[in-house]
Parts: sequence; structure tokens; C-alpha cells
Amino acid sequence: MSKKPVKATLTTAMIEEQTAAFLKAGGTVEYVGKGKSGQFASSGSKQVNVKAG
Repeated sequence: MSKKPVKATLTTAMIEEQTAAFLKAGGTVEYVGKGKSGQFASSGSKQVNVKAG
């Protein structure tokens, strides 16, 4: 019989600890307005060509 793998769970406390460590190490948080991706618009279209082979 094999045991089921243990699911990795991320708790609020763990996130808070990681965030505090990140900020203490000099990391910064950039707040992005609601409904915005924070990404710059790329010029031109992105077209993917798929060739059957």
C-alpha cells in the first residue's frame, strides 16, 4: 500500500512571514490599480503559426 502524497498548503501566516522577510531584505511592493495588469502594451500582434506535421 502506498501513502497519498501530502498536499502542500500555504497558510496566511506563512504568506505574512514570507512577505515580512521579503520587505526586511529590502524588497518593495508596487501597487497596481484595480483592473490593470501592470504590463506595458506590446507593439504589434502576437500571432502563433501551428504547422501540422
